[in-house]
Amino acid sequence: MALYVYKFGGTSVGSVERIKAVAEKVKKAHDSGDQVVVVLSAMSGETNRLIGLAKEMQAQPTEREMDVLISTGEQVTVALLSMALHELGCDACSYTGSQVKILTDSSHTKARIRKIDDTRIHAHLNQGKVVVVAGFQGVDEHDNITTLGRGGSDTTAVALAAALKADECHIYTDVDGVYTTDPRVEPKARRLDCITFEEMLEMASLGSKVLQIRSVEFAGKYNVALRVLSSFTEGCGTLITYEESPMESALISGIAFNRDEAKLTITGVPDLPGVAFKILGPIADANIEVDMIIQNIADDKTTDFTFTVHRNDYLRAKGILEQTCADLGARAVTGDDSIVKVSIVGVGMRSHAGIASTMFKTLAAEGINIRMISTSEIKISVVVDEKYLELAVRALHAAFNLDQHKN
Repeated sequence: MALYVYKFGGTSVGSVERIKAVAEKVKKAHDSGDQVVVVLSAMSGETNRLIGLAKEMQAQPTEREMDVLISTGEQVTVALLSMALHELGCDACSYTGSQVKILTDSSHTKARIRKIDDTRIHAHLNQGKVVVVAGFQGVDEHDNITTLGRGGSDTTAVALAAALKADECHIYTDVDGVYTTDPRVEPKARRLDCITFEEMLEMASLGSKVLQIRSVEFAGKYNVALRVLSSFTEGCGTLITYEESPMESALISGIAFNRDEAKLTITGVPDLPGVAFKILGPIADANIEVDMIIQNIADDKTTDFTFTVHRNDYLRAKGILEQTCADLGARAVTGDDSIVKVSIVGVGMRSHAGIASTMFKTLAAEGINIRMISTSEIKISVVVDEKYLELAVRALHAAFNLDQHKN
């Protein structure tokens, strides 16, 4: 008898009909003899509706009360799914995060899970019941309701799978797995049968929206086998594990991209110790995350310092940098918010030379100028002009034969 944790997102439970379809799927697994724990998000659009109501009451809603409010979305779906399962003759019970005792820290709206009490869940599973748990939420040591932030239901599911020592954690979404790149950009994109935690973490951090980064980190830390599947079509999905592909030729697993990039440069900065801190310190103090960084030293003992930020932070970061420019006596500040980041990802890079040169040669052949480069052991990222995004992705997808390799 296997134990599975199933997680269904907002689109999967977006209507009564879809909740009934989820119930059918869960009952089928339960009837086959498996133990099943189901984690649910709120119905699609519900969390945004609740946030809108809060802002009608307070311009900056109190975080504790916000958590009390937005946690109710999942409470609705777990109750409805349990009712649907009962209607099918399948015994089920629903729980909020606080009832299960998903213990978190006290960081309202972005809490971190500390511990899960799995006693009640195991007791109900051993009684032959399906256990339905509200995702995205928990309770702190003072019994305050907390929520886990964006994508928190994925994290709930993975954390439960780790605590229960589940055989697999199935994340049901509106796509049927992880693809070599976004099929909307490259129609030849191919679904991967398997991908490593490292590769999935890079893909998620570089712009792939299939899984929330924190859930992948959690799964990797506790070695929880994750499988991404479609709620609407049958299939085996994509398995995410520590196992690397046995195919020596599978150098690159996928191409990720991020449209939300902006670039800032401060020129003519005195080349002295501590200057990098003087530039990035005020940016960090404003809670603005910096991604890629390049520093070039000129013959006149000055340096040009370039970095990227999220496009939403561009104007704020530019204003801070202009003040820093004046303080340091630097030459000028320039910026560009019409850039994108394109990245190739694959554990095969570790043992193969020439990956970077192939990437650069491919982009050069298409007349695409590279503005910035960043590398790690299993990824290479480049910044290019936004107008070249789709061309770059398609050209690289073809250059690394991603439509042909099989895992």
